[in-house]
Amino acid sequence: MYGYLWNLGMRMKDRAKSFFRDEDGMGTVEVILIIVVLIGLVIVFKEQISGIVERVFQTINEETNAVTG
Repeated sequence: MYGYLWNLGMRMKDRAKSFFRDEDGMGTVEVILIIVVLIGLVIVFKEQISGIVERVFQTINEETNAVTG
């Protein structure tokens, strides 16, 4: 009986060590930080981004009109 409890204790100890060494959760934190930074950049450069998008759509519209007629 003592040997079984000893082995059980050692397995629990090994699992606890592997649990604390596991780094799978870090991916989620990194993705969230990247999203936060991107949202911050969009907020800071909102006017510039809007201007670029408007010019791109204006160019697309003009080129489409030139092709169609």
